[in-house]
Amino acid sequence: MSRFTGPRLKVQRALGTALPGLSRKSPEERNYPPGQHGMKQKRKSDYGLRLMEKQKLRFNYGVTERQIQRLFREAKQSKAPTGERLLELLESRLDNFVFRAGFAPTTLAARQLVSHRHVLLNGRSVNIPSIRVRPGDTITLSAAGKRIPSTVECLAEPALSRPEWLSFDGDTVSATVTRCPDASEVPFPIEVQHVVEYYAVRL
Repeated sequence: MSRFTGPRLKVQRALGTALPGLSRKSPEERNYPPGQHGMKQKRKSDYGLRLMEKQKLRFNYGVTERQIQRLFREAKQSKAPTGERLLELLESRLDNFVFRAGFAPTTLAARQLVSHRHVLLNGRSVNIPSIRVRPGDTITLSAAGKRIPSTVECLAEPALSRPEWLSFDGDTVSATVTRCPDASEVPFPIEVQHVVEYYAVRL
């Protein structure tokens, strides 16, 4: 399954960075890996560094290994730089769009909204979180979706500031994609070249 149900803060500590799509909590107080030897600084191997960057993408966007491999193959066939195209494809997922628009506190919560048909894409009810949104696409919430407590709270105080590639209308509670996401707008630090190098010898 795509949905991660384990300890989210523990994952963030292991990866050494806050992942807003995974959790609203941040490992600021204990910004070292979990475990009794977590505070001891260890030099990571090249493989370890590349794996860590890949895992950041997997956990933040809530995708399976098979899904990210498929997206990497598609990005590799693009004329654009592979890493930048990969980030653009991940940011263009419907569940991420719902999260970045401020309808849900995390990507995982956004996936649940979509799966339960609380999200309308261009006026049509959808339940596939991996749908790729394009410029001009608009999302709104169903009547029941607007009453969900976590959604109401998130609309009042979004987890992140909304990116420039979407416009939000508070009167209609809708968001529209204005342009394709840019790799520089990913909301957490990522060395995407490490991800490219990780898959370059595996796919």
